[in-house]
Amino acid sequence: MKYRFDPNDMEWTQSGEDLFVRIDPDEEIHSSLQNLADEVGFDAAAITSGIGRTRDNKYGYMNEQGVYQRRPLNPPSELVSLSGNIARTQEGKAFTHIHCCWSDDDNNVHAGHMFQATVHVVAEIHIRILTEAIMTRCPLADFELLGLQFS
Repeated sequence: MKYRFDPNDMEWTQSGEDLFVRIDPDEEIHSSLQNLADEVGFDAAAITSGIGRTRDNKYGYMNEQGVYQRRPLNPPSELVSLSGNIARTQEGKAFTHIHCCWSDDDNNVHAGHMFQATVHVVAEIHIRILTEAIMTRCPLADFELLGLQFS
């Protein structure tokens, strides 16, 4: 089992191919997980679950024209569920594709593609490293999303 502790940064522990991550207040989830991929040194992973409380969220959906529609959810909200994957772009940069579900303080649900989420209290996320997989994010004609390609 590997473990990393830095009092000014997220903490994570590794058991086999599983990583469990705690992201602390004021850290953005996408950038934290991208930095983790670089630090640990993996190229492909499944984000299997995530919970916590975040703020300054941006989420949305892709419309019929292949263009993302973005919505803000600024007040702190419960991160009820999070899943997705981590791959590399053709240039080798870590790329996170995350979908999530939040509950606001009135228990209204907001869900979709996560563009941004800043941790307000904590985020706890499970990641499964795919050691034998090669996944690359490549541009798709007529879509804003980078497509997932397997080699």
